[in-house]
Amino acid sequence: MKTQWVVTEIDGKVASIATDYRHLAHIGAEVAALPVREVGSVGTRKICTEELLEMARFLSWEDLRLFGTEFQLKVWKTLFDLPRRLYSYSEVAALAGNPQGVRPVAHVVAINPVAYVIPCHLVIPKESLDKAREIRSTAEKATLFKGTDLYLLDSLDVGAYAYGSELKRELIKLQLQ
Repeated sequence: MKTQWVVTEIDGKVASIATDYRHLAHIGAEVAALPVREVGSVGTRKICTEELLEMARFLSWEDLRLFGTEFQLKVWKTLFDLPRRLYSYSEVAALAGNPQGVRPVAHVVAINPVAYVIPCHLVIPKESLDKAREIRSTAEKATLFKGTDLYLLDSLDVGAYAYGSELKRELIKLQLQ
């Protein structure tokens, strides 16, 4: 995968990871509202997907500098802490303590500023997750996983993704293999 990622850091903490500079204006506005002494440096750099995967292996929640409401931070932290597997939006809403708030949780998942590290790509529509689980339970050999190949993934609706559904499929494969 040849995707280039833009990493924005504030004082060495990751504030955003995206395929473009879409989060930079928001981060700039948030930083501008802070007292000058609270921010030493803001910078961006480009990395490849392999570097992103390596960086994600070692980042902790404390290594992130996120700007959001209390609700947004709670949803992102919930996602960050979850074991790496596929989830439905309703499961994430329940795990974040808001089982009736599927739409607000889905919106927060969609605006995740730290791609891959906070694994919003692992959240797919409930119907697709139910379909995958049904296939898995009815035929032991016809599972979502065939070795390290997610061969059913191409037939599932993985839902929307800020960077396109094909990249979402690729990130799912990379994360779950």
